[in-house]
Amino acid sequence: MTKRVAVIGIGMTKFDEHWEKSLRDLSTEAGILAIKDAGVDGSSINALFIGNMSAGRFIGQEHLAPLATDQAGLNPIPATRCEAACASGALAFRKAYHSILSGEHEIVVAAGAEKMTDLKGTDAIATLMGAGDQEWESSIGLTFTGLYALIARAHMHMFGTTREQLAMVSVNNHKNAVHNEKAQFPKEITVDDVIKSPVIADPLRLLDCSPITDGAAAVVLASERIARNIAKQPVWILGSGQASDTLALHDRKSLVEMAATKVASRKAYEQAHMKPEDINLAEVHDCFSINEIISIEDLGFCEKGKGGKFVEEGKITIKGEKPINTTGGLKAIGHPVGATGIRQIVDIVRQLRGECGPIQIKGADNGLALNIGGSGATSIVHILGTEPEPITS
Repeated sequence: MTKRVAVIGIGMTKFDEHWEKSLRDLSTEAGILAIKDAGVDGSSINALFIGNMSAGRFIGQEHLAPLATDQAGLNPIPATRCEAACASGALAFRKAYHSILSGEHEIVVAAGAEKMTDLKGTDAIATLMGAGDQEWESSIGLTFTGLYALIARAHMHMFGTTREQLAMVSVNNHKNAVHNEKAQFPKEITVDDVIKSPVIADPLRLLDCSPITDGAAAVVLASERIARNIAKQPVWILGSGQASDTLALHDRKSLVEMAATKVASRKAYEQAHMKPEDINLAEVHDCFSINEIISIEDLGFCEKGKGGKFVEEGKITIKGEKPINTTGGLKAIGHPVGATGIRQIVDIVRQLRGECGPIQIKGADNGLALNIGGSGATSIVHILGTEPEPITS
């Protein structure tokens, strides 16, 4: 049984509206890139886990895992689809990690893919709302923008978070995305642009919201034995945590925190023998601007209620105290829901390898990824580093 697991290969498509590519095209492209980057042959892959939220509703395709292995020429390895709404990618990564930790496998692909733009906007929004409580939320017309607007209003009321601070989240992430060729919207915006963009669910504007996107991402994980033998720059999994909360927002004890994120991050920090202040950079789930602010707080990067001020003071910028979403986040890179959790891992690995050019965080030797499902019913946190943690008995 291995006690250390590393990421040895990464790959992703451009996140965009891919009218000439199918879901199988996208997942195959990302997988091939990851396997090539790892420097392994397809025949050495022991298993595949793929994150996908709703291919059945988006494109009418279920049974996605064997489709992925079939198209990649990886049969007859075991293939498993993982679903946790927008956290499906991180769930696939966590299951791949555990399959190696258990000793069952040594080289595993974790992937995520979603093809969302084949549905018109209203149908895509209805499909996404399947991640909420159908009986108590979607059936009465609530959307995720509406749910997060309620969260935003509560945070503004309780802590004085401003409309401008929400906008600064989007501004920062778009600024970072300018240097990311894989991003759907690599263009800078201003606070004024955000505030003047159309209202979707007050106080959230269009430019507070992540877009509808097609894309796929994949990584290759390996046991310590394999990683040390073949990888030039292995990036080690230091900690992993997952937790759940109520599906419906109205059942939460608080609208201004995500309890699942607090629990999942605590588990990941404990496994990694780290504290929030030790984290060099983070990819957090900014499906809406308010979610980034709340995530910063719940991960322990600042006190509850001070996330807006943390953003306003520039602490999340590339040169700030805690660089957040250094490649653009969901807001600017795009959010193909099943792929996002894997994309976050890809971008942390790129940072830790020193491959990010103008948006490189100098001296970074660790990074955290937070992937959230729905309005916070699932939260998954991973911490990665350039050096493995010492094994303690």
